[in-house]
Amino acid sequence: MQIDLNADAGESFGNWKLGRDEELFPLVSSVNVACGFHAGDPLTIRRTLELARRTSLAVGAHPGFPDRVGFGRRELAASPEEIYTDVLYQLGALSAFLRVAGLPLHHIKVHGALYNRATRDPETAQAIALAARDFDPRVPLVVLPNTPLESEAQRLGLCTVSEAFPERGYTSDGRLAPRGTPGAWIHDPAEAARRAVQMVAEGRVEAVDGGWVEVSAQTLCIHGDNPSAVEIAKAVREALLAEGVVIQAY
Repeated sequence: MQIDLNADAGESFGNWKLGRDEELFPLVSSVNVACGFHAGDPLTIRRTLELARRTSLAVGAHPGFPDRVGFGRRELAASPEEIYTDVLYQLGALSAFLRVAGLPLHHIKVHGALYNRATRDPETAQAIALAARDFDPRVPLVVLPNTPLESEAQRLGLCTVSEAFPERGYTSDGRLAPRGTPGAWIHDPAEAARRAVQMVAEGRVEAVDGGWVEVSAQTLCIHGDNPSAVEIAKAVREALLAEGVVIQAY
């Protein structure tokens, strides 16, 4: 068995530091780099890519709503046209730094409220998928399975990568439990590791509202802004390796 272990990264801004990228990068196989809208800035992007190159990680774009104050976790009243152009703009910004760093764009993974909106709204999903296709149809789009984003991306001929979250709770319909609700976050590294193995080896995970959720994952996400991200990533990595799972970018 093989799985990619990804982490959100480059989410600091100016003198404000978020995340422990230097400690986290050696534990994962790919990173999703903030493109300056929900977090990040040009200097942070450049330094994050330098770190990714030194640690031989695959680099993806992590576009979100233009909402630094809310860290991209507030849903904005953006039209499909605005979402399309915002995502395209962010892909272009990161691409400039990738070219200078001599790194390819490995994947695209949308951030926060924009990601969540695309799991339920076909127009949002279509706008994101169109931006990804028009930028470069060869670049895979990371998706939550069985959502409008997955179906729209596949309809447009994009390669999709199924994602699961060992440190987030799921509802019985396969969605992520809303932030702030009981069970939405898994803070115990050992529990996150147990869930990661369950996701990869058994293809399922317990739902916060009872029962089981089927999981078909090619990549597992660790949120870089989680204060326990490093400890969770280490526990997840060690548990997967102990089960004979190869951790490698897809």
